[in-house]
Amino acid sequence: QVQLVESGGGLVQSGGSLRLSCEASGQALDYHSVGWFRQIPGKEYEGVSCVSASGGNTNYADSVKGRFTISRDNAKNTIYLQMNNLKPEDTAVYYCAADVDSDSSYMTAYAHEYDYWGQGTQVTVSS
Repeated sequence: QVQLVESGGGLVQSGGSLRLSCEASGQALDYHSVGWFRQIPGKEYEGVSCVSASGGNTNYADSVKGRFTISRDNAKNTIYLQMNNLKPEDTAVYYCAADVDSDSSYMTAYAHEYDYWGQGTQVTVSS
């Protein structure tokens, strides 16, 4: 079992930055791909970014490309999402999720493929 805890959310003005962290416990994340998702009330999860277990492959939603950067520090068992130039439409609860993969280059933006989820952290961007 993997337990995931997100942190780093908060209230920021438009154009500001936040760095979200996703710290894992219970198992090392060395063999897990990890995704960041966000959700606003009444809507489905939206894939924001994902990274393969090796860290060599990353993917971003078009809406965040050039502004967000995903990274992982396996020594700290932590995944990060650096969010720059935040916009009001980025307001949501952000979740990290992890999935065990036999292929260290694999990653996916589909929420249903992830087995482990954190509790979420609220990001609010004011205009």
